[in-house]
Amino acid sequence: MAGAGGETAPTVAVIGAGSWGTALALVLARNGYAVRLWGRDADAMARLAGERENRRYLPGVALPDAIAPTADFDRAVAGAERLLAVLPSHSFPSMLERIGRVRAAGATLVWGTKGLAPRGGRLLSDVAREILGETIRLAVISGPSFAGEVARSLPAALTVAAEELATAEEVAGWFRSDRMRIYTSDDLAGVQLGGAIKNVMAIATGIADGLGLGANSRAALITRGLAEMTRLGRAFGGRIETFMGLTGVGDLILTCTDDQSRNRRVGLGLGRGDSLDAVKAAIGQEVEGVDATRELYRRSRELGVEMPITTEVYRVLFEGRAPTDAVRALLTRDPARE
Repeated sequence: MAGAGGETAPTVAVIGAGSWGTALALVLARNGYAVRLWGRDADAMARLAGERENRRYLPGVALPDAIAPTADFDRAVAGAERLLAVLPSHSFPSMLERIGRVRAAGATLVWGTKGLAPRGGRLLSDVAREILGETIRLAVISGPSFAGEVARSLPAALTVAAEELATAEEVAGWFRSDRMRIYTSDDLAGVQLGGAIKNVMAIATGIADGLGLGANSRAALITRGLAEMTRLGRAFGGRIETFMGLTGVGDLILTCTDDQSRNRRVGLGLGRGDSLDAVKAAIGQEVEGVDATRELYRRSRELGVEMPITTEVYRVLFEGRAPTDAVRALLTRDPARE
């Protein structure tokens, strides 16, 4: 693809053609990048290429010519200096292995995934560094954002975090526009933890709202959820100011209070008496908070970090505890100082 004056537009390979991957691909394309958008379903990607619209995830939003959908992973990634991964966390390690076989040294890998690695609850950055080594630069983009609003160019503010601020600033430049404000951070751990924990808290607040417990309960859960986020985040090496920012309290408020959140909708369904399987089937998309609850519960116990809300959500999701009993357990805990 040629830009103004005939120069070749820089290329970004976007790995994952769901709602968030497509939305970020749109941001990049509008910023002048040539985007190779990869999805694993060949039929779906063929429809995307022909219809120029992701009708399943972002109906009504046209794809510009700068976005080239493909189901060929090697073709999408090979030679790309800029990689953006937007896949569910359980697919992240296998995706890294595929990248390592095709394109690693000298590239920059950014991810928009908000979760932890399966079977161990490790930070995605740690898994990426282990698999891809030191020759690839790593960054994460996170913050309070719904894919549909970003795709429609509604204003948003996000954070890019990397080990080196220079990398974060370079990556931020991919996404900045007059509709997208991007901040930078070198707190890679804190930004990732905020994105994972807020999904669990959204399930909790959804349960409370599904039970009809009112605005007071919602505010209490958000506030105490922030306390849990901060405690565990600091145990992972995150900084307290990160949890007071966009990727902490900002994302927490958004996800806990708006029904665009899939995690909140899971909680709403559970609070109304629906089964987890039924709720997930009705949503029809990945719900990161479910797996994150399992991993965060296990890691908090390993680290000796008290996380009562996460514990009760875990019991509802995986031990069959009734949502009303979970709420009662939280309300009847021993008194404590704030």
